Amino acid sequence: MQIKIDNFLGNPVNAFRRAGYSFQRQAGDEMSFARPLAAQGYPRFHIYSKIENGSLIANIHLDMKKETYGDNTRHHGEYGDEGALKDEVRRLGAVLG
Repeated sequence: MQIKIDNFLGNPVNAFRRAGYSFQRQAGDEMSFARPLAAQGYPRFHIYSKIENGSLIANIHLDMKKETYGDNTRHHGEYGDEGALKDEVRRLGAVLG
């Protein structure tokens, strides 16, 4: 699910930190943030964000558990726009602005 905040003037790290997210890493112009929902670290909300033409673009999903590896890389995430993810997007819209 994608969030777009037009005319974003702030710092994404500070903005997501105010929303309860921890900065994970930066690769090029894209930054990764996470907000765990349990002490073990999963499930967690996971965001990839970047600034593009003055807008903050954030792609968010819900990781249900840690990725598993084997013959195939499997990512156990939810990407739909309902339930907890929809509520979190609404909350982020209010915090980020």
